[in-house]
Amino acid sequence: MRALEEVTNRLAAQDAVLVSVDSAQGSVPREPGAWMAVFPASVVGTVGGGHLELQAIAEARRRLAGAGGEAVLRYPLGPSLGQCCGGVVHLRFERIAAADAPQLVRRLRGPETPLALFGGGHVGKALVAVLGTLPFEITWIDSRDEIFPPQLPDNVRCEHSEPVQAAVADLAPGSRVLVMSFSHAEDLDIVAACLRRLRERGDLPYVGLIGSKTKWATFRHRLEERGFRKQELAQVTCPIGIPGIAGKQPEVIAVAVAAQLLQGPQP
Repeated sequence: MRALEEVTNRLAAQDAVLVSVDSAQGSVPREPGAWMAVFPASVVGTVGGGHLELQAIAEARRRLAGAGGEAVLRYPLGPSLGQCCGGVVHLRFERIAAADAPQLVRRLRGPETPLALFGGGHVGKALVAVLGTLPFEITWIDSRDEIFPPQLPDNVRCEHSEPVQAAVADLAPGSRVLVMSFSHAEDLDIVAACLRRLRERGDLPYVGLIGSKTKWATFRHRLEERGFRKQELAQVTCPIGIPGIAGKQPEVIAVAVAAQLLQGPQP
């Protein structure tokens, strides 16, 4: 994730205090595990904003200056903080340095949902830009050479596959799959491979195909001709993206699809 990469890069030059939500009760702005790294003149990440965060930053910088104190402090989100959430947040304060970077990455990265993205076109690139900031472990697959951009988020791995549908067999169990290749023929073969894997292993909880209802009607007929039953075809989402967003720009589609993926079951 980009914020974590920024923290590890900055730690090479100066220490910081890691502030993390240790526990929480009631209505609170962030969940346990949320974090921010406080440097002498900058902050990366957030534990919820508002007066809670301002007080936490001040406490972290006090510790950077050499002050001590309990590792975990209690913050009631009431009138004293000017926040009406009504819950209680316990924040943990830890001084961190460059030597802590490797274990920090393992600890803060957290669980990531495996996702296979088939297609390196405009929408695929826009999706990678969005999903690269979210808790997904992305395998980006295309049959074309030299389609992927040189700079990628840390959670993206590129794979060339020819034929492209052959990559389906090796996807991590539990992968979400997005199908948006440059070719309708490739799209059809990828969806068919996903349906065969679902028939055999049932371990792809989301298979999304870019396109209109008309495209899906054509695909459904062709897939039925290949022997897939209606119950199996119901496992494919097409069109993709949360409803109610009409824009067709790649960036708009990417946001709508990312939101739909986040609505689904997470590990």
